[in-house]
Amino acid sequence: MQHVRLGIIGLGVMGRSHAHNILKGKVPRLRLAAVADSDPARLAKFGDLPGFTSDRALIASGLVDAVLIATPHNFHTDTGIAALKAGLHVLVEKPISVQRADCERLIAAHQDRRLVFAAMFNQRGDPLYRKLRDLVQSGKLGEIRRVQWTVTNWFRPHAYYSLNAWRATWAGEGGGVLLNQCPHNLDLFSWIFGQPRRVRGFCGFGRYHDIEVEDDVTAYFDLPGGATATFIASTGEAPGTNRLEVAAENGRVVAENGALRFTRNLVPTAEFSRTTKEPFAAPPTRDLTFTFKDAGAQHVAILRNFADAIVRGAALIAPAAEGIRSVELANAILLSSWTGKPVELPFDSALYARWLKRKILSSPRRTGVAAA
Repeated sequence: MQHVRLGIIGLGVMGRSHAHNILKGKVPRLRLAAVADSDPARLAKFGDLPGFTSDRALIASGLVDAVLIATPHNFHTDTGIAALKAGLHVLVEKPISVQRADCERLIAAHQDRRLVFAAMFNQRGDPLYRKLRDLVQSGKLGEIRRVQWTVTNWFRPHAYYSLNAWRATWAGEGGGVLLNQCPHNLDLFSWIFGQPRRVRGFCGFGRYHDIEVEDDVTAYFDLPGGATATFIASTGEAPGTNRLEVAAENGRVVAENGALRFTRNLVPTAEFSRTTKEPFAAPPTRDLTFTFKDAGAQHVAILRNFADAIVRGAALIAPAAEGIRSVELANAILLSSWTGKPVELPFDSALYARWLKRKILSSPRRTGVAAA
């Protein structure tokens, strides 16, 4: 196989963006072979391609080797399972599902390991986060003591939430900023620092917008090894901030404004504390700054990697099985906020499913969710 025949399921904002990148030749090994969406007007914009009004029709068409699932979140699980069972390679937009139990069902459907199953975590290709991960994973920072990530530059006005009936509803998205905007940040957090073992979440539901889901979040994480972390996110603050700070034995790293600033201790913190005779002294430091020409190829990089994995057996940047981690974190923050208690990870998937079902059933907006 030299080229992969790809079908895109869901022609919303992201689906159309992926389609145009492929049609412009940005992903040489991918050929857009078919599209699916429940809206005929969206299909009409791709009139030169075979179009289907249901995901199952495209999956059964025989026209594609792989699918990219870009539907509203709550359809990712069943569409992904159907595609995998049909013997198709699958790339699923973030989040891979809206709750941990559905992630488990989707991942369990990946029985044929010859099929490539990937997730659209495009920020894993950003050289800034790759460099930070190397500093952490290689031990160059030493023991991690504290992590603080304030990511409030996801501002969205009221008009954003009016774009589609499924947006900002428990039935349509399964959450707000945690399930829509922050899967990337939560994925990066877990990818760089490891999955927290305990979560305490505080969420504001409709604090800044006329919505039922969370648009403001503060969470506290206990990490393996004893480090702690705070994670703050919002779609209601402007101007927002995206600042990730890591305090470690060998210094401090700050990721902000496209650069990494490493204030390196010339003597490790614990060693200096034990050996200095000066009561108000601190370790001497040296500043290192890492800059990057851009944020990488982002979505196009994941598309290229997906195609290369199918054609050449390349290792995946973002295996879909790892997508459960960001969903688990988002769910744990919500569950903690609902119950007012810390949540140990991994938590009871059935318990969360019951809570989410209650939210959907009590929601006045549970109808009108459009399928792709």
